[in-house]
Amino acid sequence: MDLKQFLELFNPLPANHYLLVTDKIDEVAFALDALLQEVGGELHIALYEETPSKLPSTLNAVKLQSIQNYAQPFRALPRDNDIVIFKDIKNLHKNFELLLKIAYTTLANNADIIIMQQNASMDVEATKRLLERYEFRAANAIDLLKGYDLVMARKMHMWGNGL
Repeated sequence: MDLKQFLELFNPLPANHYLLVTDKIDEVAFALDALLQEVGGELHIALYEETPSKLPSTLNAVKLQSIQNYAQPFRALPRDNDIVIFKDIKNLHKNFELLLKIAYTTLANNADIIIMQQNASMDVEATKRLLERYEFRAANAIDLLKGYDLVMARKMHMWGNGL
């Protein structure tokens, strides 16, 4: 998977925190960690897996939260993350709308949310409407990662629940 264009979506600053909510550790996790390490940022991973596993040693700076049940939410501190990325989890979680509420709370103002699903496994227009309903603005479908549909939106300061 060529992640060059995908990584251009991000402009990490020192001390940024990104949260990746996923069902597997793959090249996206490694790439985001490397990107954040360059600026002294942190990658947090909420990993949905039946059996807890250890992180590869190259991800030793990552903060891992292992969640064994697709009905459980992940945990995150309020306004602690600059970007939340949901990768291959939208269709698996029993209550994805709860995850959107948690993402809204954990994001800093003017922060981004990204939902990634394998091609043709997500209704992109319905996902954009869902994000809008949960107070994420300027939702856009982005076609830049082969094999994946991406929808990106922003939590806006002073909009909806943005205070």
